[in-house]
Amino acid sequence: METTKRLSVAFTGHRTYAGEGRRQLDDVLRMLYSDGYRRFLTGMAWGFDLAAARAVIDLRRQHDDVRLVAVEPYAGFRGLFSGAYADEYDAVLAACDERVTVCANRSVMCYRRRNDFLVDNAAVVVAWYDGGREGGTAYTVRRARRRGVPVINLRPSQQLSFDGL
Repeated sequence: METTKRLSVAFTGHRTYAGEGRRQLDDVLRMLYSDGYRRFLTGMAWGFDLAAARAVIDLRRQHDDVRLVAVEPYAGFRGLFSGAYADEYDAVLAACDERVTVCANRSVMCYRRRNDFLVDNAAVVVAWYDGGREGGTAYTVRRARRRGVPVINLRPSQQLSFDGL
């Protein structure tokens, strides 16, 4: 299992992600692939999780040794999705090489356990994180940093954007 972890990357990001930074995401995935990473874990939430999974699917078209793992917080998670989100979820899930369901039933802790699984089974975390203190992305980034797992944050820092400069 430790060998698998050394080759694994997890994603975390906000559900409000709308495709910004796709070129940077593709560049980072190519870099990680060239560094030997082959297994990519997605938490399957709409927004950044599914977008990152789509980018991995694109990478796999060039490298057939890339593996995508769907990490769902609980059985029945798909039921939260409808319309275009449901279609995207189904397409990503169909392209996954493995499916992990962390909890049998929905509970207050199932999302945290899913996020723990992502960090605990990856050597690198790729994030779309706005720096906020609340929510699952903030929790996952903090956990990764506490555990010494490098975090590559693709979201531009708002602190570096000043009017008139």
